[in-house]
Amino acid sequence: MHLHGDWSGSALDRDPVAADVGPFPRRGFLEVWRAHRGSGELLLADDGRVALPLRRGRGGIVIAGEEDLTDYHCPLGGGLADLVAFGEALGAALTPGTRFRLDSLPGEVAVPLAEGLAAAGVAVAPAPHQAAAVLALPADYETYLGGLRAKDRHEIRRKRRRFTDALGEPHLVSGPGGFGAFVEMHRASEGPKGEFMGEEMAGFFEDLLGVDGALLSLLMCGGAAVAAAFGFEDDGVYYLYNSAYDPRFGSASPGVTLVDRLIAAAIGGGKRRFDFLKGDESYKFRMGAVPRPLFVLEGAA
Repeated sequence: MHLHGDWSGSALDRDPVAADVGPFPRRGFLEVWRAHRGSGELLLADDGRVALPLRRGRGGIVIAGEEDLTDYHCPLGGGLADLVAFGEALGAALTPGTRFRLDSLPGEVAVPLAEGLAAAGVAVAPAPHQAAAVLALPADYETYLGGLRAKDRHEIRRKRRRFTDALGEPHLVSGPGGFGAFVEMHRASEGPKGEFMGEEMAGFFEDLLGVDGALLSLLMCGGAAVAAAFGFEDDGVYYLYNSAYDPRFGSASPGVTLVDRLIAAAIGGGKRRFDFLKGDESYKFRMGAVPRPLFVLEGAA
């Protein structure tokens, strides 16, 4: 096991061990995070097959990418069968007494990592952390609607009618040109959401537009941008990372209409999954999502 601070090698270009974890464990996302948010000593644990980018701070070692902005953490390279050996090597490489917190891990990753750490004498068990909300997509939009509970299906249709009655028929326009509108929608919001998109955070999101699969979408109506979504996509999955709407149109249900149109677009694009990512907001489950549990391994070497 090599535990070093060099991220320039090919280890960060390996594929994540777990499926459907988006850009978050990959080099592109982490390099943007590093440029804007990275603090402490950045490390890479690499046993030649599996690698995991880490950060050492005052509280110990964590996975690179703060958990509030990084929806999935996952080792890179190898396969699930290699994680026990990697966990054991990692446990042996840590200085005795070093505290660690490995968060946002899918269950299929957390269990063998914990087994490997235990083999190195580091007793730790996967603990529930948060959950992503994921929606399996059918082949067409009407089948999607038909699979919802009657009450939820009626509510989506009611809010779509409210939107069209107030503003007209919506459509999505995607591309980086909508970034300014996305930022202004955030800043026009009340409370913490309005305070979230400061200059530093806006710079972080702007640089994320250069990550493979990044997709900024505006919900347009009559030439006006009503809502915006910042997401990522790969061959099979759309990941909804962040969204906002113009509060002037709040009474027309722009948030639900935006997500509804994003789901329809994902189905039309042949996606098999729509990932709402972390968070237990009720609207996600009313729109058909189910939890994907994530786990944390926390302890001391």
